[in-house]
Amino acid sequence: MRLGNWLTVEQSIALWRAPDGNKLKGKRDRALLALLLACGLRRHEAAGLRLEHLEQREEHWAIVDLKGKAGHVRTVPVPGWVMEELRVWLNAAGIDRGKIFRRVTKMGRVLGEGMTEKAVWHIVKDSSKRIGLQKLAPHDLRRTCARLCHSAGGELEQIQFLLGHVSIQTTERYLGCKQRIQSAVNDRIGIEPRP
Repeated sequence: MRLGNWLTVEQSIALWRAPDGNKLKGKRDRALLALLLACGLRRHEAAGLRLEHLEQREEHWAIVDLKGKAGHVRTVPVPGWVMEELRVWLNAAGIDRGKIFRRVTKMGRVLGEGMTEKAVWHIVKDSSKRIGLQKLAPHDLRRTCARLCHSAGGELEQIQFLLGHVSIQTTERYLGCKQRIQSAVNDRIGIEPRP
């Protein structure tokens, strides 16, 4: 089974900052890449994301009632810095309802009422090439989100909720986790006899 790729923290920062933030297309691409990296959305989820999905819950921004794979519905917390990237894009594009991500013409104008999953693919590919990464797919950003959350101390079940995985084993595969027997997690939990 192919495990995919994961980005380091430094590569992740370079990726979402790769598009030119002074141009309308760059503002959109930065917002999209930040969302994929920090929220672990799938391509179709990002392409279908609507402004109406964004709500405040428990004093935190979230994507509410997001339909994922196999029709599973979940709520995805959105970090403040990602909301700021989204605000920059939405304000510059003049979007106040409907789909968040839209096509941008070469002349820098918003076109239509959305964008395709394939467009998301191209944005990831183009941005990754700019920072010297050749074989990066949008789903690798989902894996990266999971691993960065785990490295930052995120609990496995919370990462599972974030990604919308039904099975914890799927989340473990995303993290590249393997059980350690020699230095087992339950060796020193505070209830063992003391010498």
